[in-house]
Amino acid sequence: MNINKRISEIIAQEAAAIAAIKITPEFEKTILALKDFKGKVLTTGMGKAGYIAQRFAATLCSTKTPATFIHPGEAAHGDLGLVDEKDCIFAFSHSGKTNEVLEMIELSRHLGVKLVIGVTSHLDSGLRDLSDILIDMGEIKEACPLGLTPSTSVAVMSTICDAIALTLMELRGVTREDYGLRHHGGYLGKKARTNNLPH
Repeated sequence: MNINKRISEIIAQEAAAIAAIKITPEFEKTILALKDFKGKVLTTGMGKAGYIAQRFAATLCSTKTPATFIHPGEAAHGDLGLVDEKDCIFAFSHSGKTNEVLEMIELSRHLGVKLVIGVTSHLDSGLRDLSDILIDMGEIKEACPLGLTPSTSVAVMSTICDAIALTLMELRGVTREDYGLRHHGGYLGKKARTNNLPH
């Protein structure tokens, strides 16, 4: 194997999948739904999608949108108590068929949740049926040689998260001061409070 060639192919495949994301009206619906949202954004996902959901919640928090991650497995054992009728569920699942995620959404509806935003790829997914707004990732071919390891799909999910979080941040007029108050530690916290640090 030519290792550098293979690495280049993987990067190119993931970059192509990101470039192929279709910007549908669902993106604007998502942004407008969250712009003046009064509750929390509760992100969820299982496995690798769950890690993306955690990062999305962290990015939202630091950019002035209150959010937290709920593990769908733990939701069945009491963590669903975090859900309030004013909240929004933002669910990630490549297949859209993950039982724990679907069950959590269904039970959240019983607790009064009125807005569910889903991110998925498969056309025959239960997540499509349960979502009020559905962001379609498009048809994804994983870069993994077995076609199994979440790789390209995770890159696409992550990019969708960034596009939503940063657009929402800009639309809501988040300032450096706003950012610094929420992310006051470390290099970024210091950078948010000063204008003379290198980017």
